[in-house]
Amino acid sequence: MLDAISRFIADLTNDDRKLSPGPDEMQLAAAALLFHVIAVDGVVEESERETLRLVLTRRFGLDHDQVGRLIAAAQSAEAEAVDLYAFTSVLKRRLEPADRERIIQMMWELVYVDGSVHEMEDNVVWRVAELLGVPARTRVLLKKEAADNGG
Repeated sequence: MLDAISRFIADLTNDDRKLSPGPDEMQLAAAALLFHVIAVDGVVEESERETLRLVLTRRFGLDHDQVGRLIAAAQSAEAEAVDLYAFTSVLKRRLEPADRERIIQMMWELVYVDGSVHEMEDNVVWRVAELLGVPARTRVLLKKEAADNGG
């Protein structure tokens, strides 16, 4: 995982080394955005943490230990990031539009876990969607779907 973090940081800083695109960078970028959305309101509830584990397990097919390491790396990367672009740029370059929409869907799922939408959470999802090139209409439809499903 440390190798993945090093490659991810090198990619963000446009290191001249030849980087091979791999799922680790994408997983880390996605996990960092997902962690950011549950932490942006200042409180990370256990239900949010557990849903994050479930979402990452389901999306990336990881086992319990792998998900734990990914979340720890994502939390560190998110804490060190200056802005959301550091993560969205990796995802926008490497994911198809449908997969980028899936990231927004996962974010909304996490937002609705605690039963309410904090304005900062809503703003983060909006900004990430814009940076990923997810149309506003799609973002709103995904929000409604998550609200209707209770998260």
